[in-house]
Amino acid sequence: MEKPIQIAFHGITPSDDITREVEERARKLERYFDRIVGCKVAIECPSRRHHRGKHIRVRVELTVPGKKLVVGRDPVQSTLHEDLGSALDSAFREARRQLEDHARRHDHRARPTARSEPARARVARLFRKEGYGFLVTPDGREVFFDARSVLGSGFARMRVGSPVRYAEEMGEEGPQASTVEVGRRAK
Repeated sequence: MEKPIQIAFHGITPSDDITREVEERARKLERYFDRIVGCKVAIECPSRRHHRGKHIRVRVELTVPGKKLVVGRDPVQSTLHEDLGSALDSAFREARRQLEDHARRHDHRARPTARSEPARARVARLFRKEGYGFLVTPDGREVFFDARSVLGSGFARMRVGSPVRYAEEMGEEGPQASTVEVGRRAK
């Protein structure tokens, strides 16, 4: 990164451990796009008197040549971010996904040709409340996908067995679908 990583704390006590963790995660993002100019991370606990417990919001703003990529997590929409670790995981996972998408759009070697066809699979397992699922490929492999990678309102329409087209990439824990498009059920 050309500029130092900036970390801001709002409503939460700063610590050296948190700072080191955030800096390490931010530096790992350079594996996915090596031309990051700057990174700003805001960690905030919006309300100490929230009736459902303490929620944490993590906002990551990445500056890349000609563009800013912004990831913000809203704790009101989900109870998954009641602890700092899961909030950081979610925000940096989304930042990585956005960086990979940005890199693909700007790397002429990664652009699909007119002849390339998206991979096909079926939904094997669906965890609707948690916001993720698994696809099964024709050769029997399982591929993880997140609700945010499903195009449009497709996640709401998904059922086990639904046919999909997807783009696969290697994630931190194995293969995952970066983009999923729900197809029509075969008859």
